Amino acid sequence: MTKTILITGSTDGIGLEAAKVLYSQGHHILLHGRSDTKLKAAGKALSELSGDGRIESYLADLSRMADVETLGEAIAANHEQLDVVINNAGVFRTADTFTDDGLDIRFAVNTFAPYLFTQRLLPLLRPGARVVNLSSAAQSPVNLEALAGRAKISDQLNAYAQSKLALTMWSRTMAHLHNDRALVFVAVNPGSLLATKMVKEGFGMAGNDIQIGADILVRAALADEFANASGKYFDNDKGRFASPHPDGLDQKKSEGIVRVVETVLAKIT
Repeated sequence: MTKTILITGSTDGIGLEAAKVLYSQGHHILLHGRSDTKLKAAGKALSELSGDGRIESYLADLSRMADVETLGEAIAANHEQLDVVINNAGVFRTADTFTDDGLDIRFAVNTFAPYLFTQRLLPLLRPGARVVNLSSAAQSPVNLEALAGRAKISDQLNAYAQSKLALTMWSRTMAHLHNDRALVFVAVNPGSLLATKMVKEGFGMAGNDIQIGADILVRAALADEFANASGKYFDNDKGRFASPHPDGLDQKKSEGIVRVVETVLAKIT
């Protein structure tokens, strides 16, 4: 059955490789990127593959919440239904650590943007639809002051790890909130130190086979093993569902993350 699948950050890395696989299987792929040149190149790369898939492209900078809102509106204007949303876009190391909205860019792109985006797309998600959030093996307790933009995290890896735990925590909370709608919200660590631009820039190494990450995204999007996985965390380093950082299993702390995210977004948007 053909599905409509949206993948943020799909102009390179894991997102692009997953898009190629899904397109070749005949699915309708919604590509997203923040570079028009790279977005066009990604669309061309998919169109040259065999298969009966379809392609749409959307341009937006997810470090800007106004762009996230506009992106959500554009997709809602073109679609009545989405089957899978893969929140893949992410940021690790960067020279400019704060956005115009006053947020650490890791929290902005890795935590706030996918939360806001998913909220805006909820009306398009029918029972059985899946939201796949790209988490990480790197997870650290979240400083709520830093999450709100009122404190700075000096270590870039720690900022990234906090943003990914925050993402994992809101995924679990959303699963509980929308349990009655039979939606699937799952956080996935695609694999550590894969051969992505993020790993090359952040650690100065080539990294492991990027297809490892692409394959688990395809499984999370389509495989039966994820059909009843809402609220869970899949660790691809272990090859199974596992426990995230202990804070990720603390419902009170997870709800606290969501409260801060919603308070900040209410001021920005």
